[in-house]
Amino acid sequence: MIQSMTGYGKSVLELPNKKITIEIRSLNSKNLDVNARVPSAYREKELDLRKQISNSLHRGKVDFNLYMEFTGDSTPTVINEGAVTSYMKQLAKIQDGHPVELMKMAVRFPDALTTEREEIDDAEFEKISKAVDDALTSINEYRSDEGKALEADFKKRVTNISSLLEKVSDMDSDRIEDVKERLTKAVSDLKESVDENRFEQELVYYLEKYDITEEKVRLKNHLSYFSETMESPKSNGKKLGFISQEIGREINTIGSKANYAPMQQLVVQMKDELEKIKEQALNVL
Repeated sequence: MIQSMTGYGKSVLELPNKKITIEIRSLNSKNLDVNARVPSAYREKELDLRKQISNSLHRGKVDFNLYMEFTGDSTPTVINEGAVTSYMKQLAKIQDGHPVELMKMAVRFPDALTTEREEIDDAEFEKISKAVDDALTSINEYRSDEGKALEADFKKRVTNISSLLEKVSDMDSDRIEDVKERLTKAVSDLKESVDENRFEQELVYYLEKYDITEEKVRLKNHLSYFSETMESPKSNGKKLGFISQEIGREINTIGSKANYAPMQQLVVQMKDELEKIKEQALNVL
């Protein structure tokens, strides 16, 4: 089963005095790269959250955001009255002004506002962890849906390459005859007498060089292996990438050995289909 690395998941947790919103986005990447934005109140739990994410997503460029909004009467940010009063007195010595204006300036100075750091409640964080699991479930469902679209496209491309390979096989005998005729004509154009036995030996040698039987067999096997890998329980984008490289190697060899324009046109079409496979494989988990 194929999973995409592209996904989005969200969950919202309502607590007595705050609202926690969790968003997770992911894009394709060679490895797992987690960018986490966590409020300072939960910073000491960031490693636990990262581990939770890595256990679920495994691979991709992941943006994890945990937003906290206070909904109760209390707030962790308080005015440092002593600091604000001191700033106002100092400002008054410099320039006369209305107390309200002096206060507006004073609260902008360092330490005018302080945040009371609360200990993380285990029961609360357990709820947050559950909300993260919900967001991870959501993003994995998104990835699976995207994976179905990728799988359908892969099957289409593999079928197209297989059909083109059949056409290559069908015209192979005509290609060999065409090569024979061209070689024979090239020798006759020399208007020199040649040893027929030697010519036959050379002809066999060249035809062996142009033989693509092994490449056709290997290409067919690689296409089957690609399809089998797509059906495996675990999504493996790297493996699909390796197989597509092997498919490309056989297609290129057929193209270099073809020496026959109609066959080379089919090879160009196979390469076009393969490039689309490679491009999409980069987004498979």
